[in-house]
Amino acid sequence: MIWKQEFNLEGMTAFSADTLVEHLGIEYTEIGEDYIVAKMPVDHRTVQPFRILHGGASVALAESLGSVAGTMCLENIETHTIVGLEINANHIRSVKSGYVYGKASPLHVGRTTQIWSIEIKDEADKLVCVSRITLAVIARK
Repeated sequence: MIWKQEFNLEGMTAFSADTLVEHLGIEYTEIGEDYIVAKMPVDHRTVQPFRILHGGASVALAESLGSVAGTMCLENIETHTIVGLEINANHIRSVKSGYVYGKASPLHVGRTTQIWSIEIKDEADKLVCVSRITLAVIARK
C-alpha cells in the first residue's frame, strides 16, 4: 500500500466540506491499495449549455482525486502539502445523465513531485475522459 496517511471515505468527505468538491456533488466511494475512486453526478451543476457533461467538471473531478491521493501519500501533512503544477485531459465521450466515476492511480510518487493518472468512466464503464496531473510536494508556510 502506498498510503502514508490514514484517510477514510468519511474523512475525505469532511475534508471537502464547503469546497468545489461538495458543490459539484463529488463523493469519494473507494480507497484501494494504490488508487481512489469518486463519483460525480451529471446534472445542472456539471453540464454545459448543450446539457452534456462539462469538460471543466471532468477536470475538477480529476484534480480533486489526484490532489486527495497525493495528500494521502505525504509522509507528514503537518509540514508538507501538495499543489498542482499541470493537469491535462482528453475528452473522449459525452455523457448526458447519471454519474461518472473517476479512478486515480499513481504513475510516480516521489519526494518532490507526483504524477497521477485519472480515468473517468460512465455508468456503462465506457471511457469518458483521461487526465494526468502533476503535483509538487512543498513545505507548509
